[in-house]
Amino acid sequence: MRIFRDYKAVPANARGASAPIGNFDGVHLGHRAVIDLARGAGGAPLGVLTFAPHPREFFAPDAPPFRLMSPGARANRLAKLGVDLLFELPFDAQMAALSPRAFAEEVIAGGLGLRHVVVGRDFCFGKGRAGTAEMLQDFGAALGFEVTLSDLLAGPAGEISSTAIRAALSNGRPRDAAAMLGHWHRIEGEVIHGHKRGRDLGYPTANMSIEGLHPPRFGVYAVLVDVLSGPHQGQYHGAASLGVRPMFGAEKANLETFLFDFSGDLYGADLSVALVEYLRPEETFDGLDAFIAQMDADCTRARDILAAT
Repeated sequence: MRIFRDYKAVPANARGASAPIGNFDGVHLGHRAVIDLARGAGGAPLGVLTFAPHPREFFAPDAPPFRLMSPGARANRLAKLGVDLLFELPFDAQMAALSPRAFAEEVIAGGLGLRHVVVGRDFCFGKGRAGTAEMLQDFGAALGFEVTLSDLLAGPAGEISSTAIRAALSNGRPRDAAAMLGHWHRIEGEVIHGHKRGRDLGYPTANMSIEGLHPPRFGVYAVLVDVLSGPHQGQYHGAASLGVRPMFGAEKANLETFLFDFSGDLYGADLSVALVEYLRPEETFDGLDAFIAQMDADCTRARDILAAT
């Protein structure tokens, strides 16, 4: 998959794509449905038009984190779906100031040269979100690109949306989130140095930041782990603690993952940690012996769950 971040510098061999437009946070089943509507349109290459940062981050930079995945994780997921061209445009003051007509003319038609676009019926675009999906169809007819409107996809529990997925994760229901995503919710990133307390307790962990991401319910999870880089690449089972570690008085939330049946150094490696099942909330304990006993029980339970998953 090729990635372009400047709509004014797209080469000729990347023009003429069929692409859905959206933020694609989580790349859930609804997103996959609009991608499939764009796939194979008139033999055009499959693209995706999205933004980084998310427009919501641009307009409300001090709001609590809400993203389900980082731009890098989003790109990885889109590549797995067969997307050929990712147009990940910077959402800045210049982009925000474009009128609906200017966005259609300068970005979609002139800059990217899209042949076909897919948007939801509730799609809004341009300065002040003044443009509608129907307006985009009119612009497309005038500027030479086709527009397909997509209905929202519904699941057994209602409409599938990033908002509903965030709610499921906040409530400690990762399996419900996975049913809407079409895949496990994953936290991806580089393993960073921590305080190394787990090593002293017999549970060495791989520490990862969750900065900028919507925090799932704090607590302990059964997890599936993909080591994406380094000499230990592969898939592992494990247990992870997500939160602020009240036993040790930490303040900044992170993800600490213990890989079962693993020995090695993961510092600097890229990990993808899938939350499978919520085991329990964060707790404090009367001493380290009680803490270690609980970790033993957590890992036993996690092994059983993952063996049956």
